[in-house]
Amino acid sequence: MAVAVGRAPVAAQALPPAPALTDPTGHPDGINSGRLVGVMVGTTVLYALSTYLLGKTWYTRRVPFHTFNDNNEWLQMDKAGHATTAYAISRGEYELFRWSGVSDRTAALTGGAIALLFQSTLEVFDGHSEGWGFSGGDMAANAAGVALFVGQQVGLDQQPLSLRYGFSSSIYPQYRPELLGRRRFAQMLKDYNGQQYWLSVNLATVLPVGPSFPRWLNLDLGYSGSGMTGGRANPPLYRADGQPLVFRRVRQFYLAPGLDLVHLVPVASTGHLLLGATQFIRLPTPTLEFNPRDGWRWHPLRAAAD
Repeated sequence: MAVAVGRAPVAAQALPPAPALTDPTGHPDGINSGRLVGVMVGTTVLYALSTYLLGKTWYTRRVPFHTFNDNNEWLQMDKAGHATTAYAISRGEYELFRWSGVSDRTAALTGGAIALLFQSTLEVFDGHSEGWGFSGGDMAANAAGVALFVGQQVGLDQQPLSLRYGFSSSIYPQYRPELLGRRRFAQMLKDYNGQQYWLSVNLATVLPVGPSFPRWLNLDLGYSGSGMTGGRANPPLYRADGQPLVFRRVRQFYLAPGLDLVHLVPVASTGHLLLGATQFIRLPTPTLEFNPRDGWRWHPLRAAAD
């Protein structure tokens, strides 16, 4: 009897692993549970620790909750600071959650919610603090900073407009060091004369330019104030010889090229995370200034405080 000899089955060939999927922003698709847990724990610890320390060191004299209208103080520099801080926290948290693999929309909404939580907590502390109060203007500025980030990220998948912070030491803390800060770090937080807040516009995103146009080039519009030794008005100050010392309070406006270095590194890289989370710090560039006291002024490296 003839026996049919069949062909031996061919061994199955191992297929190469499928490449990681990416979403439209270029981030890998899929949550990294280790990173996500670390980000969530770190954010929670930072929130709890910061609120505890502020309650013990800064907001020590508690009073019943009350409101306070400070919209006319510091030439509205504090409002610009609130908006910029809220934007920076939103973007920083967003970058951390994207780094953990969370979807773009969820990361943007989560970052905005965390920023609003942080800022709202400080406003509640203000509402229970002697000498301050809950400020509706501050809350509106907080919401504006969050809305700028979340609205662009959810609606455009990018940030053509960003808010940034710059600082140059001014001459005014020496006259009221208890209010404006005795050392440089304290002045960076308290001295509105030395702070500048910038709206940075990414030109390649908003203009019809070709692919060779540098995507890292921005146009920065800045705002600051000078001559302020008090919130609404300057208190009487005197020289050593007894003569009155008078400072004129003026608004300052700036125009300068800006740098958006996040476009120089690959999306989803550690460098992209770090640059995205710290982009609120403005790098100095040559700056043109106008203010009604001095007119037009040119600063070769950065906006200098007076």
